[in-house]
Amino acid sequence: MRALLTTWGSRGDVEPLVGLAVALRRLGAETVVCAPPDEEFVSLLARAGVPLVPLGPTVRSVVAGEKPPTSEDALRLASKLVTAAFDTLDAAGRGCDVLLANGMMAAAGARGAADRLGIPYVYACYHPRGLPPQDVHLETRSGTRPPQKETDKAKWEQGKQARDLYGAALNSHRAEKGLPPVDDLSDYVYTNRPWLAADATLCPAPLDRTDIDVVQTGAWVLPDERPLPDELVAFLDTGTPPVYVGFGSMAPHAPKDAARVAIEASRAHGRRVLLARGWAGLAPIDDVDDCFLVGEVNQQALFARVATVVHHGGAGTTTTATRSGTPQVVVPMIGDQPWWATRVAELGIGVAHEGATPTVDSLSAALTTTLSPRPRTRAAAVADTIRLDGATVAADLLLGVARAEGRP
Repeated sequence: MRALLTTWGSRGDVEPLVGLAVALRRLGAETVVCAPPDEEFVSLLARAGVPLVPLGPTVRSVVAGEKPPTSEDALRLASKLVTAAFDTLDAAGRGCDVLLANGMMAAAGARGAADRLGIPYVYACYHPRGLPPQDVHLETRSGTRPPQKETDKAKWEQGKQARDLYGAALNSHRAEKGLPPVDDLSDYVYTNRPWLAADATLCPAPLDRTDIDVVQTGAWVLPDERPLPDELVAFLDTGTPPVYVGFGSMAPHAPKDAARVAIEASRAHGRRVLLARGWAGLAPIDDVDDCFLVGEVNQQALFARVATVVHHGGAGTTTTATRSGTPQVVVPMIGDQPWWATRVAELGIGVAHEGATPTVDSLSAALTTTLSPRPRTRAAAVADTIRLDGATVAADLLLGVARAEGRP
């Protein structure tokens, strides 16, 4: 059995697929991952022993510029990714028995590749916002005029955005290959049985979705056995646990003066600071030895040793922090991050920061909460409920999908 897994996005999009690939390998299946060719993703897959087929441009070249991408940039990127899917997935999928795609950016072209290869297709996401909007048929079956009800307008607009970004490029390529156009892009990409690769405690599947059959597998976690660097261990062993601050790949969206704000807020509580450089390039503001800078590091091992995890609210970082039993301060910026921030607050395992630009006062107030005993006790209790077998569950289901279609 051979599976093709594909995504285009940040570390939080790629690493779960690697976790799934490793789980598939344990069950005796071969895998190929099509993902963006960023250097850190190349290293990640090489470390896991999973073959990588580059898909599209590097993510960092798109998102880590001096200015955030514009709507025109998004249109150009969508066309590039659909083209890349037609050119890359058809070749990478030869000899594969099933194709799984994560996220609209990769899946818009992936479904067509699966159809042309004659293999089953599965769409997966890591959070509820990745599921198709309810009544999304409004965007294709009500023409170009938005519905009148306010409750329907947002759904219509969300579907229209997806159609504008990917529909034209997809149908242009389909026409070149003599294929009929896709009228309902959302139904085509998401299917009526999408997978939700998230933990049921941290991110329960929506109970009101009677229009689709959501399959919740649990989070796809790639085990990380790397030891922490000696210098970092020495810093952790000296003094009280520090506050961790990192914003992952949020280079164009990272809060202004994030490092200074985090350091000053932590010092106000007598806490040391562990800064994760990330794509935002966080760095110490002075030479005081209460601040330590880290690059790529084993967060699974690290988060259990810090006092609070301050982060952007990506699905992967939120799951790792929750598994560690350490309270969190989530500073959401884009996409699904506000949803994760709200969920962390609802569970009582941390604070949802109001707004994407913390000040020393606002971050210090959040740390007052997370450094108190109650959130840590609650975080430890929730950590015990987080399941670790999501990737294995998904791997078994994916092989079952292939076998149900008569694949060997």
